[in-house]
Amino acid sequence: MKPIHIIAIALATTFISFSAPTALAGSTNPQAKEKEATKPYKLETCIVSDDKLGDMGKPFVFVHEGQEIKLCCKSCRKDFEKDPAKYLKKLEKK
Repeated sequence: MKPIHIIAIALATTFISFSAPTALAGSTNPQAKEKEATKPYKLETCIVSDDKLGDMGKPFVFVHEGQEIKLCCKSCRKDFEKDPAKYLKKLEKK
């Protein structure tokens, strides 16, 4: 065998041995686990401004303590972060 073939086989074997345990163990992506445990957002309006989601473009979406939150825009997040409990009460009513 030519030396280049041996190097290629060694590299491929190393790559497979490092990636196989992860593939066999399932997803180790923390975002995937977070998404599985996340409660869905059920309102059709921004939790801060009460504006209809989508009127100002694509909603700004993030997760707060296991709860998906959708805002009409990124700037509403500052208000949400000041007093999350105030806004999360709206989700409890729904």
